[in-house]
Amino acid sequence: MILIDQPYVSDFLIKTIKENQFPIVATSVAKSMITDDALNWISEKDAINQYNSNQNIRVYSNSENAINWIEQHLKNTELPKKIQLFKNKIAFRELLKDHFPEYFFKGIPINNLKDFPADELQFPLIIKPAVGFFSLAVHKIDTAKEWTEIINGIEAEVETFKDMYPKEVVNISDFIVEEYIDGEEYAVDCYFDKNGKVVVLNILHHIFSSSKDVSDRVYSTSQKIIETQLQKFENFLQIVGNKAQLKNFPMHVEVRINSQGKVIPIEINPLRFGGWCTTGDISWYAFEINSYNYFLNGKVPNWNEIFKNNSNKLFSLIVLDNNSGINANEIKSFNYDLLLKDFENPLEIRKVNYKKYGVFGFLFTQTSLENQQELNSILVSKLTNYIEK
Repeated sequence: MILIDQPYVSDFLIKTIKENQFPIVATSVAKSMITDDALNWISEKDAINQYNSNQNIRVYSNSENAINWIEQHLKNTELPKKIQLFKNKIAFRELLKDHFPEYFFKGIPINNLKDFPADELQFPLIIKPAVGFFSLAVHKIDTAKEWTEIINGIEAEVETFKDMYPKEVVNISDFIVEEYIDGEEYAVDCYFDKNGKVVVLNILHHIFSSSKDVSDRVYSTSQKIIETQLQKFENFLQIVGNKAQLKNFPMHVEVRINSQGKVIPIEINPLRFGGWCTTGDISWYAFEINSYNYFLNGKVPNWNEIFKNNSNKLFSLIVLDNNSGINANEIKSFNYDLLLKDFENPLEIRKVNYKKYGVFGFLFTQTSLENQQELNSILVSKLTNYIEK
């Protein structure tokens, strides 16, 4: 069954639900977002009864906002526990610490950050909310001096986004500090089947403009990326699945590969693929894999067959976060048409209420391998040339 919640559901996901007659839970939020009565709507009561009777039912949500519904209505099942095991980054680190015994991490309540002795920490490090989303309040800190500077600004920073998402999605009461992992970063959409075997649906390379960059600006997938990394990530993810005893469970995973070639987890986002229907949808553009259909019907990609007709171009997701330094309230408009002219083959632009969510939108693109400069340019852009004040 599918749980739909704010802030966004794509036309592609709605079409998938309709064509496959996947059961969709008729919450008030879902009904307000999707007005098509021809979908296979089931009442909340029926959904609760069905899941309580059979906890092997596959559940997918487009948004972590739906975690609240699950915690309220399925609290007597194992599902909320599985979700919190990954949603809380401290609990996640505890789960895997036997496999990464030398990895440094520490949970610190926000009220204790300013007084926490920096000499107890290992630099460089990453600090972020223990329960978070996007790159909200995520910082790389290289020295004890930087620690003081950044901690002093965190309270003001969280004021700018604390009301954007429910506490199940972003909770700033506790932060995690953990060692900085040097290496290439990747995002993986996958699920664990009825037998607990991992099935990878996509792998995206998350590129950065510098070692200080912690943004979510550019993610790219291609035949080469998947062929190079697939086996390595399957091996790692199977460890996670076995440790947490996962079955019929989808997730969006972020990892880095260090200089020794070891996969180090960053975080795991449970019960969904990329937020805002992003990485789940881009699999269709890139490989004609419908990730939602694959999970809900237990299908496995035949990569050899898929790559027979692949053009080996780069397919990218570009997150147009407001890194301009201009307050959203001072922005009159964003010129999406001008943005599209800067790309070889834009596939879809999703406009977002930037005053509410701090993001102008999401762009899906197809790029020739010899034209990667367009991705490098948007990676470092402050987007000011598209902004009208």
